[in-house]
Order: sequence, then C-alpha cells, then structure tokens
Amino acid sequence: MNDTTMFHRWGVWGMRALALVLMIWGAALLWVGGQVALAGGAWTYAITGALMLLGGLVQLSGRLRAGAALLVLALLVTLGWSVFEIAAKGFMPAWGMDLAGRAGLLTLIVGLDVVLLLVGMASPFRAGWARPLGFGAMAVGVAVVAGIVALLWERPASSSGTATASEDTGGAAQADWTHYGGSPLGQGYTEAGLISPANVSGLTEVWRFRTKDLPPSDKVSYSAQNTPVYADGRLFVCSPSNHVFALDPASGDLLWGYDPEVPEKAMEPLFSVACRTVGFHDPDTGLGADAASDEGMPAADVTAQSCGAKVLVSTVDGRLTALSAADGAICEDFGDGGTVDLTEGMGMQVSGFASNSSGPTVLGDTIVIGQQVSDNQQRDAPSGVVRAYDANTGDLLWAWDALRQGIAQEPLEEGEVYPRGTPNIWNVISGDPEAGLVYVGTGNSANDHYGGTRTPEEDRFTAAIVAIDMQTGETVWDFSTMSHDLWDYDVGAQPAVMDMEIEGETRRVVVAAVKTGSIFILDAATGEPLRPVENKPAPQGNGPLPGDRLSETQPYSTYYPNFAGMPTDGMQERLTAAHTWGIGMIDEAMCRRDFLKMDYDGTYTPPSDNPGGVLLFPGAIGGLNWGGIGLDTERQILVTNNSRLANHLTMYPREEVDALPIGEGGLHYAQEIVPHWKSPWGITRPTWLSALGMPCIAPPWGMINATDLATGELLWSKPLGTGYDSGPMGMPSRVKVPLGTANLGGPLMTSSGLTFIAAAQDNFLRAYGTESGQLLWQGRLPAGGQSSPMSYVHEGRQYVVQGAAGHSMLKTEIGDYVIGYALETK
Repeated sequence: MNDTTMFHRWGVWGMRALALVLMIWGAALLWVGGQVALAGGAWTYAITGALMLLGGLVQLSGRLRAGAALLVLALLVTLGWSVFEIAAKGFMPAWGMDLAGRAGLLTLIVGLDVVLLLVGMASPFRAGWARPLGFGAMAVGVAVVAGIVALLWERPASSSGTATASEDTGGAAQADWTHYGGSPLGQGYTEAGLISPANVSGLTEVWRFRTKDLPPSDKVSYSAQNTPVYADGRLFVCSPSNHVFALDPASGDLLWGYDPEVPEKAMEPLFSVACRTVGFHDPDTGLGADAASDEGMPAADVTAQSCGAKVLVSTVDGRLTALSAADGAICEDFGDGGTVDLTEGMGMQVSGFASNSSGPTVLGDTIVIGQQVSDNQQRDAPSGVVRAYDANTGDLLWAWDALRQGIAQEPLEEGEVYPRGTPNIWNVISGDPEAGLVYVGTGNSANDHYGGTRTPEEDRFTAAIVAIDMQTGETVWDFSTMSHDLWDYDVGAQPAVMDMEIEGETRRVVVAAVKTGSIFILDAATGEPLRPVENKPAPQGNGPLPGDRLSETQPYSTYYPNFAGMPTDGMQERLTAAHTWGIGMIDEAMCRRDFLKMDYDGTYTPPSDNPGGVLLFPGAIGGLNWGGIGLDTERQILVTNNSRLANHLTMYPREEVDALPIGEGGLHYAQEIVPHWKSPWGITRPTWLSALGMPCIAPPWGMINATDLATGELLWSKPLGTGYDSGPMGMPSRVKVPLGTANLGGPLMTSSGLTFIAAAQDNFLRAYGTESGQLLWQGRLPAGGQSSPMSYVHEGRQYVVQGAAGHSMLKTEIGDYVIGYALETK
C-alpha cells in the first residue's frame, strides 16, 4: 500500500533520499558480501545488503513504513551479529570502536529514516505521541553518543601534592643521559626522581628548540627518531640529515651547531631518514679511560688529544665525524682530518644503500657502529658488518660479520670488501664496559622474504642476540630468536642489560624484546636462557617456495606474555575473520574478502605464490621495534609498547619484475614492486589497510604494557594513543578516545615510578604511573613524537626532553622540534 499521502512532502522526500542512499549502499554491500560468502566467509554482509536494497526499493515505491521496517531489520541483524563476534573475541579494549565501525554508520542512517517516519507523518494520521517520540529519540541518541565519548575521552587522573621542583622525592641530585637508552646498558631508566607521581601534574614546557631541518623534497622521507644525549653539562641533539646541535640544558638555547652537508641524493633511497642519537666520549671521565677495567677495555693514551670530550655523529652518506663537545669544531686528529670513511670496504653501489641511523655506541674508549642496509633491493647488497674504532684516534680495531668469524681483527686485503648481503645491525647497540662485552641484535640477510641462497652461518646470525668481545671483536655467544627468518622479523629493540633476581640469585642478564612479541632473558656472560624457551611447531603452508626451506619449529619465550598483538600467554595472538574491520560494512567486507583470499595460519605463515598474498601478523614494524623497552630496575618492572598491525605480502615471479628499476635502496619513491633482485621473486608488502586508509583489523592498534619481571605477571595493559590526529583518508578525527595506534619510539622510566612515552600517532607525550598504569599527565606536541624521551638533572632541576619531528611512513606530522619539560620553580 502506498502511504505517501499520509506524510508531509518534506518527510516523503527525506525518506526517499535516504532510501536511495541505502539502495546504492545495499547493492554494493550485497556484491562484496556475496564475494565474502563465496570465499567461505559469513553470509551476513550479503543478507544485510539484500535487506538494505529491498528496504530502499520498498520505500521508493511509496511503502514508507514497510521499507523502514526492512531497514530496521537490516540494522538489527548487523548489530546482533557484530556483538556476537565482538563477544567471541573477548570484548577487547576499544571494542566500542569495533562496534561503531561495523554498525555506526548504518545506525545513523536508519535512525534518521525512523525519525523522519515518526515526525514527517501528517497530523490527521499521526498519533499524538509520534512526533515527540521522534524528536525525543533523536535527542536521546545524540546525548548518549556525546556522553559515551565524554566518558571515554582521555584525560589524566588528578594528582595531589606540591607541583614544584622544590619537592625532593629522593631523586638523584645529578643524573646524566649519556647514551640512547640512558647508559650503554640500554635500560631507558633514570635515577632522577624529582618529578614524581605526586607532582607530575605540574610538569610544563620550559623551552623549545627548532632544528630547521625539514625534508628538502617529497623524494626524501624524514623521521628524526632522535633521543638527545646529556653529558658534560650540555644537551646534544641530531636531526635527520645529521646536523648536530649543542643546547643549554636549562634554556634550550643553541650553544653551537654543525652541518655535515649531507647530499639530498644520499637521502632519497632511504625508507626513513633518521638520526636516533649521537655518541659522546670523554677520556678524562667515566665515559673514557676511567671507565675501563682490567677485564674490559684498556685505558688509552690521551695525551695527544686536542678535543678532549667529543661528540660523534654518523651520516647518511657514510661518515663518522668527531666534534669538540665544547664548541663543535672538528677534531682534526680523529680519523682522516676528523672523519672516518664508513664506506671503505663496503662496495657501495649507491650512496645511502648502507648507512647508520642509530648512531655510534661509545663503550670506554671504543666506538661500535653498525648500519642499516636498504631492505629487499638485491641479494648483492653491502655487508652487515659491525666495526669498532678507537675513540681517540679513529683507528679501526675490529670488524665483526656473520661470515668473518675468527678473523675480526684481520684487515681487508687491498680491493677486498666485507662479505656481501650478510645480516646487518641497524638498531641501537648496547654494551657492558665492565664485562668487556658488546651486545647486538641482528637483522636478516639481504632479501627479507626469500632465503634460498643464505648460508648456514647467515642463518645462525639472523634475528639473533650476539655478544661480542669488546677487545677482539670475536663472538662470545649468540642466541637465535627465530629460525630461518622469511618475514623481516629482525631484532629492532636495543638489547638491555640489568641485574635480576632469578631463583634467589642475582644474575646479570640481557633482556631481548623482539618483533614477534617474545621477551627473552639471557645470561649476559653465556647467552643461556634463564627463563623458559620452547620450540613449538611452525606453520608449513604448502611448503617452501622453490629453492627455499622452512623451519619446522620456532622458539617462544613462555614465561612472559607475548606482545606481538594483544598480550597473550606465550604464543602470539591469532587473527580470525572476526578481527577484520572497517569504517562501515562495505569497508569491513572488503577487508574480510582480502583476509579469506590470503594465506594465513598464524605467525610464521610462510611466503607463497598465492595470488591473494600472505598475511603477516605481527607486521614488519612488530610487535616490538626500535624504541626498545623500559626497565625499572628498582621495582623489577618491564614496560613495553607494541604496534598491532598486519602486512599484506605478495610475491611476484621474477619475469614480472625484471623490467622494473632496481631502485637506489630502500622503499624508493619510484618503485611499485620492490625488486628482491637476484632472487626468484619481487614483492609488495604494504600495511594491510582498508579502502579508506584505516587498518583492516579491529582496534586497538597499539598497546602499552607493564610486566613483573620476577613473576611474569602482566600488571597492566592499555591502548596507547587516540585517533585525535588521524582518521579515514588521513583526516584527523579530533576524537580523543583511546583506541591504540601504531607506535614507534620507546618509554622513559624514572626512579620515582613514572613512565613517559610519546610514540603514538597522536601528538602527545604521556606520563603513566609505572605500577598502576594510570595516566597522570600529558603534554600536546606540535608534531609527531616518534622518538624516545630522555631525562636529566641540571643544576638541581629535573628535565624531560621529547623530540617532535614526525615520521613520514607513519603519516604523522613532520616537524623539527625538541621540547624540554620541567616542574615550575618557586
């Protein structure tokens, strides 16, 4: 029955307009949902699409009430099925956002249709309660949504106490930050405790410095990732193109600056141009000869040193330069006129193919430095060699490589290069000068996703923790965090060294956090696992690609939660079709269709020639990555932050990619398919995103977690980051509800029980209570905070410093800021 005569004209046209929208939407959903169903997935998308299409047609035909009933039925089907799937996953954090993505848009449109039905009916046919009910329902709906958002809006808890710098909570009177992770041990921990949970609410920005180093063109991807160093009464900062700045620690004023004049061409090949830190060496303090022990590094003859304390910076184009810490002048007696040529012996095809972005690590009078080698370009890539230099003279001491075992101190012959394509060490290097050991976390051999040409020695040192003798450069022990890596699950986090109580005995340990989410506890002297490690069966799929091989098992740390995704007991979180997500049902259905086409049997699903590709979860950024971990050594608490994203890996036969340019290293701007040259395959490996640019798995997309190191108990875990500065199609939502975002950068731990972290895709620096997990303070950043904060005490006042320079590949706002925070003084 045509009932348009019962309604005002504006009501009829309003409902017909909505019906037209719902018809188009329903037809598209029916089409995509049918593909999902035919691929073996749920029929719900197709059923909902059919109901929407039918309801829209019925309304357009003039049967407004019958059409609205069908649309309400479509909504009820969607809501019921969504809640069922969300419940089956255990109502994960941010499950409300999961539900809103699945059903929010449909609820809005169907709700408007019903309101128009109630309020648009002409008075002779309308019950007296209809219009008040329609307007009332709309008002209630708006109020409920606003109330939920307001309730969930992220805001720090109120704190009590005197929020001034005069309050002494037992923090250190003086605390330096001499290395990326605070010290060469890489703990991310400071003894300073003048800023405490009781007064952190009074933390305020006290200075801001700008490096003026911004991307020179759209061919260069910047992501500074810098954590400053505080030593010798100065703060030392580096920017993406390796400018070095010495700042006044109290005011942030520039004391001196150095420009290495890195050519733009050297930066273009890099996935991201970064300068995570600089090195600092002073032969007259604990950072030089006095730090050496009889068992570790020998003391150096420093009588000829013209610079004294020096800052060491490595550049994208392969230079290691020493600068006077006092005035920035080049130390002419270091290396060749102040510089060591890091390209020597590398056989570099193109400038920037191999470069150090994590900075040199200074251990006693030794500088240790590795480099990143651009991923997936070709098997014949520069070496992954790690080299050590005399911090006073710049002389080469040794060169460690997977294929140079036993000959680290032997120089290269004339014209010889270091072994090609070997596992590289691109992350921050740690060390224990007292023990005379260097600790490195390795990557994999060139060409991440095909290992058919790797040697047993390369496999041994792929994704491994390796202890190297500081004097000889020889391997003391090695521990493989995985077997025959085909997924780019290299060790991104800096190995950390600490003392830990194990079975009533204090042991010196290395804490190794890896992309696959495991936390390994290894004896620092022998590499023996001190917490249980089990080798468990790994997916075999349809077998290896021709010429390659697969490991039947992979190692898992079973004592601590796994942080590959949501914290789980030992094993990584396993995705199902129910984890797919999108903004609206079509977006979600397209993601689910992709999921059903991909090969996926959990973590370590092997690469294959499946045209639909392979799902990599955790994705290439982890899990746990270069930001590292935080260790509260007093409370024996581990803090980790991890991303929860997946990658879509597709392998292309050689003949399809041979015509493409090899590129100049890295994710070159001109490359459509990464060539993987000198292997049978080229690849694409984008983050698995929906058509609207949102992750194809339901939130949360990033977490921060605290774990008791003694018991292995997860103390707390919560989403890290909000959608305030991100959203569909890259548009910021300005909604500050914690749903977790991808994150890069690590935590800062203080002796007073605070954990500071930025890292997430919204531009905020946060402070949590280390024991409680309660958000206690946050500060707005002018750009992306993809770097790790640091802290120091200068003239009796504690400062927290955070870089805000953004990350091109994480799509956060690019900037050039370094910001200092402190409590107000009386």
